Amino acid sequence: MSCVSAAWSQEQDFVRSFQRSFFTMRRMDCLPLAELEERLKNRKDSTLLQHILQQTVLHPLCHKYPPSVKYRRLFLAELIKKHEMTRTEPLDDLYDALGEVLRSEELEICHKNYFLLSGENIKLGENVAIISEGTTGLVTWEAALFFAEWAMENSEVFNCRSILELGSGTGLAGIIVCMTCAPKQYTFSDCHPSVLQQLRKNILNNGLLLNLDTWNPKDCEAELKNKNLSEENQRPKITVVGLEWSEVTQEQVAELQSDIIIATDVIYDPEVVLCLISALEKFLISNEKKERCSVVYLASTIRNPETYHRFKMELDGVGIGHQVITGPTSKVFPYNRATKIELLKIYNET
Repeated sequence: MSCVSAAWSQEQDFVRSFQRSFFTMRRMDCLPLAELEERLKNRKDSTLLQHILQQTVLHPLCHKYPPSVKYRRLFLAELIKKHEMTRTEPLDDLYDALGEVLRSEELEICHKNYFLLSGENIKLGENVAIISEGTTGLVTWEAALFFAEWAMENSEVFNCRSILELGSGTGLAGIIVCMTCAPKQYTFSDCHPSVLQQLRKNILNNGLLLNLDTWNPKDCEAELKNKNLSEENQRPKITVVGLEWSEVTQEQVAELQSDIIIATDVIYDPEVVLCLISALEKFLISNEKKERCSVVYLASTIRNPETYHRFKMELDGVGIGHQVITGPTSKVFPYNRATKIELLKIYNET
C-alpha cells in the first residue's frame, strides 16, 4: 500500500470513529476531539471537517433516524470550535447545519444507530430522558452492547434455538441476536406498556417480522450445515409479550419455556432482584414435565456490588447454579470499556 493510500485509509477510519460515536450519542469527552484539533493544525483546507459533517449530521441516516436535537447542537458546536482554531475559510455547511438544528423541536423520542462490522446498522428509538414514565427501559444500557458483542462471537449458542429475553427494553441485544445468530424463535418481553410499544417499533424498523412463523421447520442440523440458507428461512419467529416478573404464572412458564433465556442490565435494585429470582426459579426449577432445561445468560453492569452480590446469594439460596464466563474479545460498539460488566451463565443445579 502506498503512503497516500495508507494516509487515506487512516483518515477514513478516523472519520468512521466520529460517525459511530455520533450515531450512538456518545458524550463529547469520548469523541476524538483532541486528535481532530491536531489533524486540523496541519491542514490548509476544510475537507476533513466536511467529510466528518457528511458522515454524521448531513448523512441520510441522520435525517431519517436522528440523534436528539440537544446532542446534534453540542456536536456541531464542538466542530465549529475546532474549525475556528484553524486559518481556513469559514465552512458554511457547518453553520447552516447548526442553524437547522437550532430551529428544530426536541422530540420525546430520539434515535441511536449501532453499526455492525458488516456495515449494517441497528436503528433504535429511545427516550431522550434516562428515566421516563417511571421506567429505565426506554434507553439502551452498556451491558446490552457487551452481550451483543459476545453473542455475535458465539452465534452457535443461539443457532436454531428458542430464546426468551427478560427486560428487553429498547431491544438492542435481541435484535442483534435475531439478525446475526439465526435463532429459531425469539420472544422479547418487558412489563411497561410504553416500552413494549417502542420495542415493537424498533423491531419493525430493523426489517424483522413480528408474529409470523417464517422459520423453515426442517431438520435444523441439516440447515445449519447449509451455508446457502435463504434469508427468509433464517428469519426467526418473533413475538413481544408483557411479562411482570413478580406475577409469572405456570401457564406463562409453559407457554414461554425456551432453550435459552437472556437478560441484560436488569440487576439495579434489591426489590427487582427478588422479583427476578422468583421468575428465574419458575422458569428453571418449576417446569414439572422437565421437557427441556433452559440456560440463562445474564450480563450486568456492576454499579452496586452489594446488590449484585445479593443476587448471586439469592441464586444459591434457591439452588440455581451460576458461573462467570469470558466476555467478548472484539470491539464492535462504542461504549466505556472501563465499566465493569460481568456475564453469568445460570442453570438449574438439580
